[in-house]
Amino acid sequence: MMRSLYSGVAGLRTHQTKMDVVGNNIANVNTYAYKSQRATFRDMYYQTIRSSSYGVNATQLGYGAQVGSIDVLHMRAGYAPTDRPMDVYIDGEGFITVADPNGGEMYTRIGALSFMPDSSSPGRFRLVDINGNAVLGTNATITAGPPPTSTIPGVDANGEFTGDPVDMYVDNFSNYTSISIGQDGIITGIDKDGTVLQLGAIAIAKISNPEGLTMQGSSYFKAINNTGDIEYHRAGKNGVGGLVPGALEMSNVDLAKEFTDMITTQRGYQANSRIISVVDEMLQELVNLKR
Repeated sequence: MMRSLYSGVAGLRTHQTKMDVVGNNIANVNTYAYKSQRATFRDMYYQTIRSSSYGVNATQLGYGAQVGSIDVLHMRAGYAPTDRPMDVYIDGEGFITVADPNGGEMYTRIGALSFMPDSSSPGRFRLVDINGNAVLGTNATITAGPPPTSTIPGVDANGEFTGDPVDMYVDNFSNYTSISIGQDGIITGIDKDGTVLQLGAIAIAKISNPEGLTMQGSSYFKAINNTGDIEYHRAGKNGVGGLVPGALEMSNVDLAKEFTDMITTQRGYQANSRIISVVDEMLQELVNLKR
């Protein structure tokens, strides 16, 4: 009887964890670029009461269930139009790369970008994401005119980054009447004379095993272990998606599935609670035998 009691407790714990996952998914149903999670169960250690032999099968007793994994589901969702030119949706594989204030790089699917003034360099504006972290890529080299010209170093003819991505910025920001991001991730600006100049290219990270990324909160992922190779390309090149300006990726949470999982998880929790209640009644009957 004590085994079934512990099995019931184990079942309560696993179903509570799954309900936590379901609750988090539902809470983020309207979070831009949120990737839903799923909890999987597996059975626990079995005690072998009788080993198998010729003509006789083994007899084993289990100890309930445990959480096998909590996976992140990286299926792409549709996009929500925002009509904001600096918002971009990645139409395919890949992540926008941003600088981690604590060191290293982070990856996100939220393309809510903007230029913010750099206090350390007057006239320079840095490209940052919605949380104020620097977006990485490569900056153009502007050659004085007339007319001025620009080139983007560090990106080959195939759109592959030949060096490490760096913080992106625009000098003399006030000289440009309009700045936009193209489908290829190239940032262009129109100066006061009407000359169109390339100002830089956003680095899109291609990660061979995105399921190996670790969630960091604020829709960030970080490569800790098991992510495989990480390559940087221009948008729309070498297997990474192009950008859709004026849109942001929606959450991939399927509410119908989450509500169904919530019901089955609740029933599983109730069933395991019933096991504990029944075992308690059986133990009470055993104690009453002494009376």
